[in-house]
Amino acid sequence: MNTPDLFLPLVADDEDKSSALKNRIRKNYRHLRKWANRTKTNCFRIYDRDIKEYPLAIDFYNGRFCVHYFTSTRDSDEPRQDLYEEAMGAICSLFSATPESVFWRTRVKREKTEQYEKAGETKQFFPVLEHGLQFWVNLTDYLDTGLFLDHRETRRLVASMAKGKRLLNLFAYTSSFSVHAAAAGSLSTKSVDLSNTYTDWSRDNFLLNSLPLANNQIVREDCLQFLDKERGVYDLIVIDPPTISRSKKMDQMFDIQRDYLFLINKALGLLSPEGTLFFSTNSRDFDFDESLFNGCTIIDISKKTIPIDFHNQKIHRCWKISLARSS
Repeated sequence: MNTPDLFLPLVADDEDKSSALKNRIRKNYRHLRKWANRTKTNCFRIYDRDIKEYPLAIDFYNGRFCVHYFTSTRDSDEPRQDLYEEAMGAICSLFSATPESVFWRTRVKREKTEQYEKAGETKQFFPVLEHGLQFWVNLTDYLDTGLFLDHRETRRLVASMAKGKRLLNLFAYTSSFSVHAAAAGSLSTKSVDLSNTYTDWSRDNFLLNSLPLANNQIVREDCLQFLDKERGVYDLIVIDPPTISRSKKMDQMFDIQRDYLFLINKALGLLSPEGTLFFSTNSRDFDFDESLFNGCTIIDISKKTIPIDFHNQKIHRCWKISLARSS
């Protein structure tokens, strides 16, 4: 498989004393650019709410930019005009970018049962590189882009263990874990997600990397129902569920706090004796009671899975779970 050329622009040298945001973005990007070139990655976070007065996260995607604005209340969904103008000016000036290459998202504080809905139908997909692999992203139609950047290190960890292994990827989204595992030489992967959109997106990601679908199965199904009837055996299992999920295709709303015990126990029943299960969540309120899983070795690996470009150390939590070895 040929890796596409990696282009990471240089940034302007002039220091702008009037904009702390611009100077921080410049400093962060210069630091990350060397790492990105070395790892063949052109999608990463260049600003992560570093300065209190700028409640933004800015992600670089192969020459395009996704700006996440975090509101302080549920009633405000638009950034202040001065904040918007300063952020746009900083990005366009530093990277010689056009306003059309900058896409804004608003992260509104929501009630637990609320979900983000689809935002558009432009179907403007373009490829990005992560550790030499390609993934389709979309910055216009969905709140999430198709690639969760905060799990880049988790994907690399799973890939490092995948050679000759059978991987099950639950709540697979666009199957980035599975693509990394397949490229690393996994025996097989199975990716399960309820969304037609994401299963189609998953297939496109495999094809983009010239990876065969024959031994990389993609299943459109509710993961809880899938677990109830699956009889396969897997060496690696990845579970990265949403905090809550509701769909007309589901019998009831999924709630990670309520359902994680069933979810993990069922998955452990499919794990080979020497296998490893990775469980993660972005829920800040999630309470993991390890005492509920007798006969398991559970290690919190969250710190090891936070990428270099994420300053928020609580962006996600991640556990490595294995069956206790008999002496």
